[in-house]
Amino acid sequence: MALSDASIRSAKVGEKPYKLHDGGGLLLIVRPSGGKLWRLKYRYLGKEQQLTIGSYPQVSLKDARERRDEARKAIAAGINPAFEKKRAAIAAKVSAANTFKAIADELIEKREREGLNQTTIAKSRWLLSKLGTALGDRPIAEIEAYELLDALKRVEKAGRHETAVRMLSFSGRVFRYAISTTRAKRDVAADLKGALIAPTVKHHAAILDPQELGGLLRAIDGYQGQPATIWALKLAPHVFTRPGELRQAEWVEFDLEAAVWRIPAIRMKMKREHAAPLSRQAVEILKEAQAITGGRRFVFPSVRTNTRPMSENTMNGGLRRLGYSGAEMTSHGFRSTASTLLNETGKWSPDAIEKALAHSDKDTVRAAYHRGTHWQERVKMAQWWSNYLDKLRDGGSVVLLKRAG
Repeated sequence: MALSDASIRSAKVGEKPYKLHDGGGLLLIVRPSGGKLWRLKYRYLGKEQQLTIGSYPQVSLKDARERRDEARKAIAAGINPAFEKKRAAIAAKVSAANTFKAIADELIEKREREGLNQTTIAKSRWLLSKLGTALGDRPIAEIEAYELLDALKRVEKAGRHETAVRMLSFSGRVFRYAISTTRAKRDVAADLKGALIAPTVKHHAAILDPQELGGLLRAIDGYQGQPATIWALKLAPHVFTRPGELRQAEWVEFDLEAAVWRIPAIRMKMKREHAAPLSRQAVEILKEAQAITGGRRFVFPSVRTNTRPMSENTMNGGLRRLGYSGAEMTSHGFRSTASTLLNETGKWSPDAIEKALAHSDKDTVRAAYHRGTHWQERVKMAQWWSNYLDKLRDGGSVVLLKRAG
């Protein structure tokens, strides 16, 4: 006899579980606790099987019958519904574990083991934190392009166009990694190409006038602040490194007797070790710093702890306190200053200047050929440049030789 909602509700609890049959193998188990559970009894490949459908009243009588009929159709098609249910449960569990954040964390850890620059690793984690609120807990295989776009547009509407573009780029790397590890089938970030406002390219402000540069050097000499900041600001004009390479410098990288600074590949943008010749002036500045921080890991430690280098804003903060705005001079601007003024002299080959700046040569054959060249020229250039800076600082009359023609 078929069941009804009234007969189910009126079913009394017994000392032992008992069954109420509805037909077609569908039955309701009434437990001593009062709980009622739907099950489907069927035969598959000659063996009796049972499929748990759900609890009553969460699964109504109507829903239970519909699920029974669907299961019967599957059995007729040669599919075991109990096996499919288990498989779906496993797939759901795997999908829940493969969230956007979990895979992004895995990718970041992989790239860190591969030796990616720590600054880049930190930026990746920051970008993940921006995306985490909207997408972090979502199974990556289920994320649609419109979900990612919504998260990016919120950042874009706040005026942070460059951040939005970087978030999109980072998302693409995460999706492609998920595809390569068989946890996603497509890169939805690729669908959003052209959807964001292109950020305005910002150039690092730099002083290019020799007299103004002399004024800056005199201001640095008179700077009253943390010793590590003073040394970093004094050294920056004499070397051609990026701010991150300078502030994260470790004492083990320096051979002051040979006047060479070897920056490991892990900290270089181009992932190649970079050797920088040091002028007499640069060595003197480093020896001053060595008397205080020589027993520590970092040449320019953080003011808060010796276990970390100074922050990326410290040098720029020092320039601001000296009265130079971000539109006038930045810590990265020392590279542009050196590049521009050295090229204007016509005394040094462009290849030597580019090598000093650790710029990548897109011609791999040419790059390999030039890897060990220009060292002697760079040594002379580093000393000439430091001498030139001293004359500017001291207020001497210095005229740069312009390239002929």
